[in-house]
Amino acid sequence: MAANFGEGFSDADGGPVRHIPVLLSEVLQSLDPEPGKVILDGTFGAGGYTSAILGKGADVIALDRDPNAIAGGKDLVESSGGRLVLHHTEFSNLAEFAPEGGLDGVVLDIGVSSMQIDEAERGFSFQRNGPLDMRMAVSGVSAADVVNRAKVSDLIRIFGFLGEEKHAGRIARAIEKRRAVEPFQTTRELANLIETVNPRKVKDKIHPATRVFQALRIYVNDELGELAQALFAAERSLKPGGRLVVVTFHSLEDRIVKKFFSERSGKASGSRHLPMVEARPATFEPVGKGMVAASEEEAEMNPRARSAKLRAGIRTSAPAERADMSIFDLPDLATLEKIGG
Repeated sequence: MAANFGEGFSDADGGPVRHIPVLLSEVLQSLDPEPGKVILDGTFGAGGYTSAILGKGADVIALDRDPNAIAGGKDLVESSGGRLVLHHTEFSNLAEFAPEGGLDGVVLDIGVSSMQIDEAERGFSFQRNGPLDMRMAVSGVSAADVVNRAKVSDLIRIFGFLGEEKHAGRIARAIEKRRAVEPFQTTRELANLIETVNPRKVKDKIHPATRVFQALRIYVNDELGELAQALFAAERSLKPGGRLVVVTFHSLEDRIVKKFFSERSGKASGSRHLPMVEARPATFEPVGKGMVAASEEEAEMNPRARSAKLRAGIRTSAPAERADMSIFDLPDLATLEKIGG
């Protein structure tokens, strides 16, 4: 998701480079698609991975929560000769679409797409002024709802945990003061307030609003929870020998994927909530030597690849384990329903 949003500004969310799938050759190598295999692409987007997988001869079941992505994929569905089926849903639901015999592979490219960033009306980027929205599914609680309704204490936790924003308290209190006079409606309004509270220094590589916008986007779309549930769903849906390939662009996401594969490695483990437990059968074996990053050449050609990390595993024959969310140590934040109400 790393990208350039204009001079001196980079963020973990796509960018001006459109339709370029990140780490494509590495994804294909880890996924090993071939004729006769069925691969699920949980983050269809512009169809970059799906097109390449189809090109290798495998059939594809693709998912996306964004209705615009579904509409944009119709031509590819029609030209696939029945080898591509596209569903409008969150990738946490992927188990519902797995064939009876299981999947040969699952690939997930986590986060907002560069297409969404480029569309001002989606409200993901303050570089293009638009409504403060950020909803990938174009429904539910928006970023404006969160900014205008959430308690200051909740905003501080959202900005601090999900955006790793050092000035979360100062920004949240300034938001509370401003919204009492006039609610926030646009991306530029929020960005300008943040820049006033936390002025940009000459040495700063990113805009002062970057981390807050990242936090709001992750929160509004429950991206960390969706990712965790998708990993459990993939474990249930892959046949023995099936491959799970995940590309992340932010440390919080990569931490979840790394933790999942570590927990499923069969080694003794535990969490801060639970005591150490004995070793158990591994449900995944690693592909390669671990994390794979983009080459310097790819990062130069496609800024979105700069912070990309790929992790992959091969499903064993061991039964899927319980979907225990506590292994991820996710922050305890106010629910979207509570704020939306």
